[in-house]
Amino acid sequence: MTKFTDILGMNARDRLYTGLNSKTARSFCASKFATKILLQNHNIPTAEIYGILATNEDVNDFDWNKLTKNFVIKPTNGNAGKGVVAFRSQLADGKRWQDMLGKIWSLEDLKLHCFDILEGQYSTYGSQHNVIVEERVTIHSCLQKYTYKGTPDIRVIVFNQVPVMAMLRLPTAESEGRANVTQGAIGVGIDMASGITTHAVAHKNTLIQFLPGTKHKLNGIKIPFWSALLKTAVEAAVAANLAFAGVDLFVHEEKGPMVVELNANPGLSIQNANHAGLGRRLERVTDLNVRDAEHGVKISQALFAERFADKIKAKDGLTIVSARETIDLYGGGKTEQTTALVNTGRFRSMIASNLANQLGLIDLDDLLWFQTEQGEGKIPVVEVKFKLKDQKVKTAMLVSKKLNSSKHKVEIGRQDLTNFLVSSSE
Repeated sequence: MTKFTDILGMNARDRLYTGLNSKTARSFCASKFATKILLQNHNIPTAEIYGILATNEDVNDFDWNKLTKNFVIKPTNGNAGKGVVAFRSQLADGKRWQDMLGKIWSLEDLKLHCFDILEGQYSTYGSQHNVIVEERVTIHSCLQKYTYKGTPDIRVIVFNQVPVMAMLRLPTAESEGRANVTQGAIGVGIDMASGITTHAVAHKNTLIQFLPGTKHKLNGIKIPFWSALLKTAVEAAVAANLAFAGVDLFVHEEKGPMVVELNANPGLSIQNANHAGLGRRLERVTDLNVRDAEHGVKISQALFAERFADKIKAKDGLTIVSARETIDLYGGGKTEQTTALVNTGRFRSMIASNLANQLGLIDLDDLLWFQTEQGEGKIPVVEVKFKLKDQKVKTAMLVSKKLNSSKHKVEIGRQDLTNFLVSSSE
């Protein structure tokens, strides 16, 4: 259960986190055009731009007939999907287009919509109102049955180069095909370690298990390209120099993750979708020294792995383990077999420093962060892979000098025992 003190409210968000973003960084978020240029300059995948229209003359001169399928018209400085129209295809007559909701548009209709955008009808920020015509990212096949008309997206909250929380946003009939939870899209929480969905909410806070009107369960959906998606989200935030950001991404069938837009003041309903508080997660990564995007993703997947034991039933039941078990450890291209103590009194697993050195696990690439341990002070936490009872586990372990003189060189904590049943007998 989420503690009330773990929840991040709007006042705390604005006071503690939003203010960390500079005026320049926030300016990228206020303009979709500026965001596009920024992403392209940093080679971060985003939808292809077909045209930027700044005047009525630009609209009239644009070659609309080259848009035969899958394009979007949107304002450069709007929000919440205002003024965004996604089109599926051009009709056979070459003079009309069909949008994702089935509405037919003439060339005059397209131009009138662009004129409205240029007049500022859909804009939220600034006084310069431009039109973006860009590629429509199609719906990934694994998400097709969960969405209505529009393309679902993934919102990732990034802080201090660490992705701390994410949710899948599914367009509905109520949201008119837009992936916006304020307008009626469904928010689905995602486990940061695996990219598998966990909980779902409609109307921001109504808990649901199934896609409305269907028997499709909303937990257990595997998001494609998950680690790459998290890495892309961090890279986008870093490119804009955003300390705290909401990064929205599409998942393309072939191209993988593509950034849609950046938000310097992201909404907080993501907490409801995840049954978790942002406040606690943000605090845990505040003082970490994060080297780069890849390091940030490793930290995220180590810190914020969801415990599925009480949610997803194991296909073959739980594996029974004793207080002491032989495990295989992997590192430096070799395998080391050792005896591990199964210690349910400890949360995070621990490995002896001499064994970690022997396996080459205390290299810079494996070092996640430092943690204070009673009796040892600040000690490193590293990424470790091991096999217990034919199950392979990737986890974050404390590196302990105290275990150097112990009979067992590894202690396995509760975090890594969710798929096991610990026997009370030796």
